[in-house]
Amino acid sequence: MQKERKDYNQAWTAIQKYCAYQERCHKEVRSRLYAYGLNTEDVEELLYRLIENNYLNEERFARAFAGGKFRVKKWGRLKIKRELEIRAISDYCIRKAMEEIDDESYMQALEELVEKKNRDYRKYDDFARSRKIAQFCYGKGYESDLIWDVINAKPGKN
Repeated sequence: MQKERKDYNQAWTAIQKYCAYQERCHKEVRSRLYAYGLNTEDVEELLYRLIENNYLNEERFARAFAGGKFRVKKWGRLKIKRELEIRAISDYCIRKAMEEIDDESYMQALEELVEKKNRDYRKYDDFARSRKIAQFCYGKGYESDLIWDVINAKPGKN
């Protein structure tokens, strides 16, 4: 029993550092705790302690994730939402995370992506260029109606 408690205390110290380093979702932390070889009861107790001590906060994680992926990688809302769902984030937290992305910045980012890809795909005819740009933006997680609005609004249509 003494050895088990030591493992628990070591796990507590390690997981505190893990969560303090950057925002984490519950799924990541739970997986990490199981990787330490802890039983379900200890894992749940440690998760409870992390939440209670504010090391772990799902809404804070979702907001940081959404804001960061949008600002740094220029991901669209669909891709961010899909990635949050993969991480088992609640619908409420996903809605809160989407508030981190204001509409004006979102459209500006999409316009910049379209403009950049328009320059990159200069060698293609208008139809192929538009299709390639749209495909790239879909992959980034932007909504198809917004993509085509931006593509079609460009002077000279590319």
